[in-house]
Amino acid sequence: MIIRQITAFEVVVPAKPGMIQGKGIDKPLHKLPVGVKEGWTIQFDHVPFIVLKMELDAGIVGWGELYRGHNWTTVEEMAMLLLGRSIDSLSLQKLPFAYSREYDGFECAVYDAYAKAHGVRVVDLLGGPIRDKVRVGAWSSHRNLDEIGPLVAEFAEAGFDCVKFKCDLEDDVVGWCGEIREAAPAMEVILDPNERWLYPGEARKRIDGLAEIGNILCLEDPLPRWMLHEYKRLRDYGPVPIALHVSLPYILHGQRVEDAVKAIRMDAVDGFNFNGGAARFAQLAGIADAAGVPCWHGSEANLGILEARYIHSSAAAATCIWPGDTFGRLIREHDLLAEPLRIEPPYAYLPEQPGLGIVPDEDAIAHYQTSKRTFKA
Repeated sequence: MIIRQITAFEVVVPAKPGMIQGKGIDKPLHKLPVGVKEGWTIQFDHVPFIVLKMELDAGIVGWGELYRGHNWTTVEEMAMLLLGRSIDSLSLQKLPFAYSREYDGFECAVYDAYAKAHGVRVVDLLGGPIRDKVRVGAWSSHRNLDEIGPLVAEFAEAGFDCVKFKCDLEDDVVGWCGEIREAAPAMEVILDPNERWLYPGEARKRIDGLAEIGNILCLEDPLPRWMLHEYKRLRDYGPVPIALHVSLPYILHGQRVEDAVKAIRMDAVDGFNFNGGAARFAQLAGIADAAGVPCWHGSEANLGILEARYIHSSAAAATCIWPGDTFGRLIREHDLLAEPLRIEPPYAYLPEQPGLGIVPDEDAIAHYQTSKRTFKA
């Protein structure tokens, strides 16, 4: 059970044409800086990922996927700390290095290998499944008003009953929701300004119109996160539920587990979008469960390996009942899996095989590969 080799495949997998945003719109969504480039200046499908292949001397292979925008020095140091160790000697709650954006990808590979070594699924390491399928939604970024109805009609035809839109102050979100009600009356909507509505007054103006239409499931991160007191006021102002995104990989922005505790103490939110590794997501979901509020598992429009882990985590979390951000091959050209995750909207189904229950497509990985590094014990 000794970790003998870790191979890091850097890949760039483009989105399908037209699947991110509307015609004539150019609004990059990668929120973090890349090198010297500011956040919000690079479209997310241009930023590379790393796929990890962790090989044990018993012939077991664990697969992981890092969030986009990695640091190679950190990747190498983490790999070297794991090489030569028995998989059974590792604590699944805390790997032997400091938290960073790279941490969760290595944790994913460790969980996959550990579960395979013991003949169980990753969900079993998280306490076992509460459900065998999790609700998922469709997704889009900014769109022109005349594109909303046809797009949502396609999502509804595919079986989705919820759609999430990225938006800012330039978007006519009330008009969007009106179009959605006409095109797909049963469709719920999550609006995610990513903190870009900026001012409480602007949010209240939109909430009035959205409440009248009545198809909003929740409004996620409408204002800058430091304004939690204003989240509380928005929640008290009208019937539109307010959600906070706690994304631990945004460590550069100072997001922490205690953000969820603070929001609950302030009675500021109706629910959460949580991002984090298997252990940390379980911790966050437990906080939400204890507080009696729903949550969902967010994503960074990831590939199939991390999405599989999201399904395992969501299936083990009692309060994870709002539609998650697991899109499969809806957005990107490929998920790098030999066989896609079973997603039959509005549900994604828990894989049945040991570990993550997926088989990466190594030919596809090679096709999208931009770099490769191998670390050996």
